[in-house]
Amino acid sequence: MAQQPEPTYNSIIQPLLTDLYEITMAYAYWKSGKIDDYAVFDLFFRRNPFGGEFTVFAGLEECLKFLQRFHFSDSDIAYLKQTLPKGTEDEFFEFLRNIRLDHVTLYAMDEGTVAFPRVPLLRVEGPLVITQMLETTLLTLVNYASLITTNAARFRLAAGQDVSLLEFGLRRAQGPDGGLSASKYSYIGGFDGTSNVLAGKLFNIPVRGTHAHAFVTSFSGFAELEPKMIKSQNGNQEINLLDSALTWRKKLVPVFKVIESQVNDGELASFVSYAHAFPSGFLALIDTYDVVKSGLVNFCAVALALSEIGYRAIGIRLDSGDLAYLSIVTRQFFAKIGEKFSIPWFKDLTIVASNDINEETILSINEQGHEINCYGVGTHLVTCQKQPALGGVYKLVELNGMPRMKLSQDVEKVTLPGKKNVYRLLNKEGYALIDLMLKHNEPPPKPQEKVLCRHAFLESKRAYVYPHIVEPLYKVYWQDGKICQPLPDMQEMQNRVKESLNTLRPDIKRSLNPTPYKVSVSMDLFNFIHELWLENAPIGELS
Repeated sequence: MAQQPEPTYNSIIQPLLTDLYEITMAYAYWKSGKIDDYAVFDLFFRRNPFGGEFTVFAGLEECLKFLQRFHFSDSDIAYLKQTLPKGTEDEFFEFLRNIRLDHVTLYAMDEGTVAFPRVPLLRVEGPLVITQMLETTLLTLVNYASLITTNAARFRLAAGQDVSLLEFGLRRAQGPDGGLSASKYSYIGGFDGTSNVLAGKLFNIPVRGTHAHAFVTSFSGFAELEPKMIKSQNGNQEINLLDSALTWRKKLVPVFKVIESQVNDGELASFVSYAHAFPSGFLALIDTYDVVKSGLVNFCAVALALSEIGYRAIGIRLDSGDLAYLSIVTRQFFAKIGEKFSIPWFKDLTIVASNDINEETILSINEQGHEINCYGVGTHLVTCQKQPALGGVYKLVELNGMPRMKLSQDVEKVTLPGKKNVYRLLNKEGYALIDLMLKHNEPPPKPQEKVLCRHAFLESKRAYVYPHIVEPLYKVYWQDGKICQPLPDMQEMQNRVKESLNTLRPDIKRSLNPTPYKVSVSMDLFNFIHELWLENAPIGELS
């Protein structure tokens, strides 16, 4: 499998990228003689984001690279000596300096798999002191990555497969690291490209972009144009592009039913300039002044001038106004011009829409009908304005072979104890029926055999399931100090997201009132949870 180039931005992901309490707990464990204790932690989330019923797991590759490079440097140790309270023993710092992750094992779902609340995305096993220190960094690598990938997947579902999606969010992202991560994980989630040039280089994502309104407004007239001559695509002809565009504009004025004096000359000059620079990639932003009365006229004039010398324009971008309506009007003019001047491909020019696009915008445009080929999505994608955090947690579920369980009056926060395996049960059509968690030593369910699935806490919620396919969700990804599964490239991860989403019924994926997906436990695990709960819950007294 193809390997991604090592992302240089990832150098900040190191042991000190953590919360202080991970280090203070490590010292307290060490001081208490618990360095040989063997722990099992689950990393999971409690609720799906964005009001939906699925989450896409992402960030695993970065987690593995973090484990691969885990090491406290001399400068890290020097800093911790200054930071931790006086009296912290020197031997502890030597312990930190010598930590290796040879005795840590990490189980995980494949990156790009759809996941659901309470089902662990990662299971981390190893020495308590070390596995505790991994908590914050693993969470920061998984939470945002999964949130962005899920958001991107929802945009893809809303837009459909026939419309391109471009990520335009770098300028609105939470800093450069957030911007790079957003570009990477939006691509994995189903986007086609990014405007982020560095992300394109680091992750081999297609880079796309045109020009801004500033480029258009920087021209006030034709005198600023230099050069004006342009060679044909085959190099056998040279024309004055401005003169040709002006000739075409006169022919277009009656088609658009506008007065030529109202069509902005500075805008035409900017389009001619941009077409000179990119004759084979001419895509213009046409809403700086007026879409129909100026921008569209000027674009078509330049596009037709280019077509005379063998070039095909790409299309236009709309960044304001009624996007659905304007796209329909634009397509009608493209078709009319193509027919009038016998240029068949003109009707198929690309129409890109931007302007604060969110999932609801796309769904609304779909309902209205439109002619948009591509959306440029920024703020609402990269900042996840609908829900800014996933809320994943990392909980101790077993220590030295003994289960551990966090209790709470809020049942949602009660943890599921012990080491667990998870299986996805699918029907004969390939749709997922339910995720089933079992104690790690239970035999897995078998295809075609009846399985009793229980709600973890509600006794009356139970069902027999007859799976056609039983899919184990976990693989060992880190063991004996090394990555032990091949890592897919970006395109392979994007394909996995699509394939995994295809296993969910449409009603689970729909934006409005989706059907909840069921997560269950086996009968043995159900009894185990409730026995442990009763053992540890205090008995109230009334007087």
